Amino acid sequence: MRARFLTALLAALVLVPAVPARANTPELQDRIAAAWRTDHLSVDPRLAGGIPATELARIRAAMRTAGLPVYVAIVPSTPPLRQVSYNMPTLLHARIGTPGLYLLAVVNDTYWSVNAELYRAGGLRGRELVSVQNDDKQRLDVVTDRPAPPIVRTIQEASTALDGRPLPAVPAGDLEPPHDSSDHGLSTVDKEDRSTYVGLGIGGLLGFALTLVLGLRRRRRTKVQRIEPQATDDPPIDAWDVELKADEKIEAAERSVARLDKRGNRTTEQLDRRDDAYRRLDAARTLRADHPDDLLAAAGALVLARQSERVASGAALQPPCFFDPTHNPGTATVDWSDDVEVPACQQCASVVRRGKTPRGLRVWSKSGLLGHDRKQVPYWTLEPDNPMVASGFGALSDDLPERIEAWKDEVR
Repeated sequence: MRARFLTALLAALVLVPAVPARANTPELQDRIAAAWRTDHLSVDPRLAGGIPATELARIRAAMRTAGLPVYVAIVPSTPPLRQVSYNMPTLLHARIGTPGLYLLAVVNDTYWSVNAELYRAGGLRGRELVSVQNDDKQRLDVVTDRPAPPIVRTIQEASTALDGRPLPAVPAGDLEPPHDSSDHGLSTVDKEDRSTYVGLGIGGLLGFALTLVLGLRRRRRTKVQRIEPQATDDPPIDAWDVELKADEKIEAAERSVARLDKRGNRTTEQLDRRDDAYRRLDAARTLRADHPDDLLAAAGALVLARQSERVASGAALQPPCFFDPTHNPGTATVDWSDDVEVPACQQCASVVRRGKTPRGLRVWSKSGLLGHDRKQVPYWTLEPDNPMVASGFGALSDDLPERIEAWKDEVR
């Protein structure tokens, strides 16, 4: 009996077809690209049913009226995604190949963040998306507890960057509610800003009056004064401009971090963003305080403050342009110096692709036998004992705040 049972079992095993090996799960960018071939709005199955139909309808309406192809992917935050989220628009564009707006919306608990890149057809020119976003006064006030408001706003900004159409106002329902205050709805930060601007206005008026008086006195003089030639030790002509931009961006970053601090029920990701924003903002303040007249320090402070503002507002972190950190962020990647890839703005990237070297950020350097001759050279040709030079202002490695802290200790 047992022998006949074993014989029947073996026969059954022979007749059962072989089970195919389980195929590897496609990467997230491949799954999104495959979904986009049938629908430009891709919603991760894990979020299916969790997003109201009205939110998806608003997003689709904005996509239809954008004036350019728009690809939107809505996904949950996962550890693997965090490692590649910054490069996801580029990876997705490489798979689709069509010019347009590539937008990745990520949700963590109830907090929505957007990472997007605008790719134009060959020969078309316009504003950078990040430039429009930086000029958008309402961007930081858009609510982030729903997907439609930040996604729709990003689509509108891309349309403005593409063809210059006016940026519409954000609907009241998409804006953060005003904070209660006894001073006509002004928050503590707004009061401080108002006091600062009033003080600047009074100071500017007094300065104008003093300049006018001195000018009238000079006109009464009959003696012609000799104009002194510019000293060879003067800093580059754009140093003051960089310092002014750095100070303005530090103030903007302070306001963004303050707004994030005032939010209630912050998620773990928001708390991490706040800490990172403070870390970069503190490093920017250190550079301006310890090296107020140094061009490299001013440019480093500008980069760090710009990153702090983006991190605090929930936008994706962007590296600076390696060649000139005062340019737009490095949204392109180019080969440079022995096949080393560096981030570059679109302007510098186009120069490199033509086989030329961008002018870059230039600083004074001593030359000659005794070091008495001075000339302006690209900053990356200097000795890497300065953290800005060594890290390419954070373009080569995202550890500029730590380098500045160590540099500060060395100086002491």
